[in-house]
Amino acid sequence: MRTELDLHTHTLVSGHAYSTIREMARMASEKGLKILGITEHAPQMPGSCHEFYFQNLTVVPREMYGVRLLLGAELNILDENGTVDLSDRAMNALDIAIASIHPNCYKGPVTREAVTEAYLSAMENPKIHIIGHPDDGRFPADYERLVKKSKETGTLLELNNSSMRPEGFRVNAYENDREMLLLCKQYGVPVILGSDAHVDADIAAYETALKLLEECSFPDELVVNTSVQKLRKILAI
Repeated sequence: MRTELDLHTHTLVSGHAYSTIREMARMASEKGLKILGITEHAPQMPGSCHEFYFQNLTVVPREMYGVRLLLGAELNILDENGTVDLSDRAMNALDIAIASIHPNCYKGPVTREAVTEAYLSAMENPKIHIIGHPDDGRFPADYERLVKKSKETGTLLELNNSSMRPEGFRVNAYENDREMLLLCKQYGVPVILGSDAHVDADIAAYETALKLLEECSFPDELVVNTSVQKLRKILAI
């Protein structure tokens, strides 16, 4: 499968990543990508940048090495109400917004119902484009409800390659992603692959995700990464 974009990556600004914006853009160009999303961890993630960083993104060029850059944030979902950790003013400066649950940031109840409500509420926020790695078994979710909500709102569910790596720390991610994919296939709901790269070499590294797509006989037409036009049609960016 040929992919043209990766919207979930981090630079050293996120605090536990290792490459600059320019290094990430250069690698994306070398890998033949047309669009690269750089989505730094939002402020509640320990070691990440202040809200001022996101408000000032207007100064950064949106094209380097022939690659279009979408600059944004990986927001932290903080509770079962879908609250996130950037103000509306800061979110207005973003090209792209992913919302994810991280153990050191989420303060809501860790039950299947509460976690599902956290995701569903975040998906109702028109400023949020993607739900990041909803596959962590430490935060159980009702995937059928998430898939139906994705179809309703147009918020994309992410198939996160990093989650499924053998050395990864998320629980039961491969099996959870399989369940999510089969439901997306059943309801005709598109997904987006995310590398979650924290170093330039990992940009568009989708090997495990592609393996799972093949196992599920998941249709290429429901994978957003295969076409910039497909991305623009779904997210209008």
